[in-house]
Amino acid sequence: MANEVLGFIGLGQMGSRMASRLLDAGHALVVFDTVEACVAPLVARGARRAESPAQLADLADTVLASLPTPDIVRAVGIGPDGVLRGQRARRFVDFSTTGPRVAQQVAAAFAERGRASIDAPVSGGITGAEKGTLAIMVSGPRAEFDALEPVLRLVGKPFFCGEGAGQAQVLKLCNNLLAAAALAVTSEALAMGVKAGLDPSLMCEVINSSSGRNSATQDKFPRAVIPRTFDFGFTTALSLKDVGLCVDEAGAMGVPMVVGSAVRQMLAVTSATFGPESDFTSVAKLVEGWAGVEVGGA
Repeated sequence: MANEVLGFIGLGQMGSRMASRLLDAGHALVVFDTVEACVAPLVARGARRAESPAQLADLADTVLASLPTPDIVRAVGIGPDGVLRGQRARRFVDFSTTGPRVAQQVAAAFAERGRASIDAPVSGGITGAEKGTLAIMVSGPRAEFDALEPVLRLVGKPFFCGEGAGQAQVLKLCNNLLAAAALAVTSEALAMGVKAGLDPSLMCEVINSSSGRNSATQDKFPRAVIPRTFDFGFTTALSLKDVGLCVDEAGAMGVPMVVGSAVRQMLAVTSATFGPESDFTSVAKLVEGWAGVEVGGA
């Protein structure tokens, strides 16, 4: 794929950093976003601007996308002015979290045209996107994965999950449920400890050396909760969307999610209290309010 033109749609906090890494590696890049302020910095660095997903797919061989919701992914991929309407692009690679049903729908539409759609949701946050250390869960035709792997390695570490459309999306939903659950229950545990007079940084240090360690005690609380910045870089709305997708998909599969449903409720209350654009670490503030404590440093 060294001589292929790449297209990138969705230049938000994650997509802009992934697209920038492709430019850094010397790839010819075409970009599209509905927000001009997101497009301009990459155009200034040499990327070519497209006016729509369809036009971008007329200019690029492979189209990559990082988008916020399943409905937007569906519209960008197979909508009236979507990637599928372009004449040049042979494959569509979706870094978004959509759930398996949308991934299957998009993949079927591309397959009907003799093209490939690959679901490749990522995990690792803004820092991972910037440093190229994202975990990339990939499912789709194996031959397409093999062809894409050098490009994927520019933005992270790819894991091939299977050839079935949507399999990577299932894994990503499971991952995000676990991350949100760890954040919610850690909020409760540290509020309890602080109310008993314990230091929250000491609590994290001890827990991280013990069996209770998790992504919240290792990263989110030390970085965003204890310093009171609440700026980890992932919104409550997106976390609620991901957990909701996971619980709904599990229900459709006949898998009960009692704990998952409780986590969804916690995020829903956090969103209602602090707003959908609040950082999802604000769930800790929710528990603090209920407990009458503040989990902060000295």
